[in-house]
Amino acid sequence: MSGVHRTPFRAYRAQSTTNQDLLTYQIVIAETDLWIASRTDLSVMAAEKVRTLRGQLEAYAVLHPEFFPSLTPLVADDHAPEIVRRMCVAGQATGVGPMAAVAGTIAQMVAEDMQPLSADVLIENGGDTYLCSTQDRYIGLLPVPGQAVRVCVPVAAAEFPCSFCASSATIGHSLSFGNADLVVTRSKDAALADAAATALANRLRSAHDMDSVLEMARQWQAIGLDGVFAQCGEKIGVWGQMELAIR
Repeated sequence: MSGVHRTPFRAYRAQSTTNQDLLTYQIVIAETDLWIASRTDLSVMAAEKVRTLRGQLEAYAVLHPEFFPSLTPLVADDHAPEIVRRMCVAGQATGVGPMAAVAGTIAQMVAEDMQPLSADVLIENGGDTYLCSTQDRYIGLLPVPGQAVRVCVPVAAAEFPCSFCASSATIGHSLSFGNADLVVTRSKDAALADAAATALANRLRSAHDMDSVLEMARQWQAIGLDGVFAQCGEKIGVWGQMELAIR
């Protein structure tokens, strides 16, 4: 496991809490920075999986140089590895390039390998998560300015596994063509949640776009999107399985 990777974009991790029966650790490999909670220390397994997935992406990009920079949907070739196929499918469904889904896809595929050894696996990858839990949990969306509380979504144990993914034009370093302060999506499919968060944030250029963003999210319910929280300036929009609570 790599040493702690400190950046202001990860300051929210200091506010994360889990039950005492879960161990927490960090995996940093190149641009991939995972915060993981599991019942036992599975850091070696997780790191190996990250290296494998990153290697598959890099090898695919050598043969398909358009893969990394594309901002529009791509179709994976017949011999593409699973991670590429998932990313491309999510991009096609939401109208964005495949790399818009990379963080969520890595989080889910690492968790899928770990879950047979730990029924509880919580993985966060730069604001994009994939969560398997045997207990009810509160998923933090954002802090309330000036207060030691957060806006959260309560998730019952029966609702896991699920994914929450975030995109912002003002927080972090991800590319966004909109002006959203925050868009958080929910889905069982982390690739879809990640790609949808990017697509919806791109569309949210001002508070006047909120209704159209929520309508687009509703239309994507048919492909597996379960909810969205969006904030632009002082306007907030919520749709789907995103009941809000303060913790």
